[in-house]
Amino acid sequence: MKPALERWLLQRWYGGQAPGFGLRFLAGIQRLIIMLRAALYSAGVLRSHRIAAPVIVIGNFTAGGTGKTPLIIALALRLQARGFKPGIVSRGYGRASQVPVQVDPDTSPALCGDEPKLIFERTRLPVFVDRDRVAAAQRALAAGCDVILADDGLQHRRLARDIEIEVLDGERRYGNGLLIPAGPLREAPRDTGFRVINGGTAASGEWPMILQLDAAVALASRDQQQALAGFIGAPVHALAGIGNPGRFFAALRQLGLEVVEHPFPDHHAYRVEDFAGMTGVILMTEKDAVKCRDLGLLNAWYVPVAAQLADEFHDTLAEKIKAITP
Repeated sequence: MKPALERWLLQRWYGGQAPGFGLRFLAGIQRLIIMLRAALYSAGVLRSHRIAAPVIVIGNFTAGGTGKTPLIIALALRLQARGFKPGIVSRGYGRASQVPVQVDPDTSPALCGDEPKLIFERTRLPVFVDRDRVAAAQRALAAGCDVILADDGLQHRRLARDIEIEVLDGERRYGNGLLIPAGPLREAPRDTGFRVINGGTAASGEWPMILQLDAAVALASRDQQQALAGFIGAPVHALAGIGNPGRFFAALRQLGLEVVEHPFPDHHAYRVEDFAGMTGVILMTEKDAVKCRDLGLLNAWYVPVAAQLADEFHDTLAEKIKAITP
């Protein structure tokens, strides 16, 4: 989505400006499509396919970034620590190829997508990318995984799921409550069993999540780290090609950094030209870093984030998995 169009839509979704008749008309068509698809599943024309392992879907009802990737990383690592063998499946949105891929250390982000590459780098667990999520889950099962984490799959009913986790921006929530393109909703929100709130204030029954920024890591050498406080005192160029770049910029400012903002579209494919005029320190998200390592950038750093949730959340999830494991 072009930045100007994105800003125009966000003003209507979250900024209090009423969407016009054209957007509401298109949202009405979207509603009919959703209803038709649900009817086809109910009638058995379209079918959900179940695999022989618990499937956990992590997604959101709104367009844009809500923190799904850090949550998937945290879930995968915590489940592994509890003795499970998690595998991650993803469509690999934004990748240049459509062939099925199992991510490995040499897989290009252009082949598998930036988020699957990041998940693999942080977890070193099996990550399978395929437009056919059922086929990806079957490959994970064949590889020895005993629990499947499906990235961004709430709206994709073909892969049957046992547990659903909704991730919601705690500040934006559901915006004006309308369907795309009149509002941010992919579908009407429903009960998923788990609702994780990223930022803002969690209501009763919701699970709060905090994204904790870690020390910056040098893009050219991952062995070199520096506390973010070390960048205070001079302006830094901060860039983010994520669903909500403003959240990254705000987090840096809260730590006392002077930020020059460079927002890019989600899943942006970076080129050297994108960094023209950026002199001094460059800070980027870890999702951006997986696509920028071969660009020869000087004094560039990325900022890892860690999703923090209450132990009770992980305990509750593990108990649910154990209850449905064959």
